[in-house]
Amino acid sequence: MNMSGRTLLMELRKTLRQAGDVSKAPVMQAYMKSTMPYHGVPTPVLRKLCRQAFADVSFSSAPAWRATVLDLWRGARFREERYAALELAGDKRAARFQTPAALSLYEEFVVTGAWWDYVDQIASHLVGGILRTHPMPVRRKMLLWSKSKNLWKRRVSILCQLGFKADTDLDLLYSCIEPSLGSPEFFLQKAIGWALRQHAWTDATEIKRYVSLNRARLSALSCREALKNLR
Repeated sequence: MNMSGRTLLMELRKTLRQAGDVSKAPVMQAYMKSTMPYHGVPTPVLRKLCRQAFADVSFSSAPAWRATVLDLWRGARFREERYAALELAGDKRAARFQTPAALSLYEEFVVTGAWWDYVDQIASHLVGGILRTHPMPVRRKMLLWSKSKNLWKRRVSILCQLGFKADTDLDLLYSCIEPSLGSPEFFLQKAIGWALRQHAWTDATEIKRYVSLNRARLSALSCREALKNLR
């Protein structure tokens, strides 16, 4: 780790340790089925502490931002420290670095994090943001991820448009769902249902049409989730 990243991580770890509740930490770890321990800091408090810890952080370049974020992620010993890395990755001061070049960083997080709490934030807030501003190259990348052997990259491709509403690229959504339609993986079935349900708020008729057309190929879980708010 470079020294600035190491210093930031050590200061953050001290702050999180002081704010943590040791009685809640094992409960949080068990709920998330995490091998990495927790400090026991609830999400609202964590975000507040991150804002304070990162207040004086600045980045002269994309490589400097990437290095600092990677230091936090790779050096983390507690799960909240990785959550903090994601907070710093998506900080508004890093907005100019949210380009297709950042996808390799987020790919590392997805592959090494390999669990829904990390992956869902990366999909909807980080990858999704880049998709909005750089649709063509990210679209190509998501189509590749949708066919990956890594289920979490597939999940990102399905969920990356969660907040797009009327701007949702349905061709992309359906294309990213397609390779996972027959998958027995719970996290892919759930992602498909979630993505369809989310768009149903914008266009219920379209989602009903899609589910009806593909009911034989969609899992029962995906169908149930997709239509949950339409009954």
